[in-house]
Amino acid sequence: MPELPEVEITRRGLEPHLTGRRVAGVTVRNPNLRWPVAPELSARLPGRLVRGVSRRGKYLLVDCSGGWLILHLGMSGSLRILPAASPPGKHDHFDLALDDGTLLRLRDPRRFGAVLWTETDALRHPLLAGLGIEPLSPEFGGDWIYRQTRARTASIKQVLMDGRVVAGVGNIYANEALFRAGIRPQTPARRIGRKRYGILADAVRETLRLAIAAGGSTLRDFVGSDGAPGYFQQQYGVYGRAGLPCPHCGRPIAEVRQGQRSTCYCPRCQT
Repeated sequence: MPELPEVEITRRGLEPHLTGRRVAGVTVRNPNLRWPVAPELSARLPGRLVRGVSRRGKYLLVDCSGGWLILHLGMSGSLRILPAASPPGKHDHFDLALDDGTLLRLRDPRRFGAVLWTETDALRHPLLAGLGIEPLSPEFGGDWIYRQTRARTASIKQVLMDGRVVAGVGNIYANEALFRAGIRPQTPARRIGRKRYGILADAVRETLRLAIAAGGSTLRDFVGSDGAPGYFQQQYGVYGRAGLPCPHCGRPIAEVRQGQRSTCYCPRCQT
């Protein structure tokens, strides 16, 4: 599933093509995504000016002058800017046509993505209102994580992946940030001290920024808005490397299951 870096890369790719353009039309070929696509979009969107594209967690927010498109890539979705005459494929479920002869197209083979509409504050939408802190925001830091974890019995990896605590950090980047910080993923969150949380906060930010700079990770069907794959997987320290030598100490990377997700770590470097 695309995580924060992949969604942010998509946002950056789409923004210059969408901002300042007017919606010329909407085509919904299959409304049966994770949640049904609202039938009123075809009537409500044309003529609206796109003011910008922002991100909250793993959601993209398209400001359509008095309303918001809330987009989610799901497990396998991608958003592309294409010429308006581009023929749709089998899994191309939604088009937003623009006044310059281009369109924004959602391709989603598994149909776990979302195209939602709200005319109220997008950040108050039920899917977004309960999201936690943005890990790239100035407010995110060691002191903040320390305060949030004093009463938590869950492991630190599970806390990092809890979107109600930290928005957008999924399995890959939780693994990599914990490796970078030298913290074992299974460690109960409340047992980690303030100083180590400062190291972890820096590791989370650095991991996400490096991933964004590398174009994200190529995860099954994910590509950026320009169709290009990401290359951060070439920098993985532990994720997907079970049994291979640790890049720091050479000891084999271990793998366990946490919350039905794969956790990879170095038994020597992470304590």
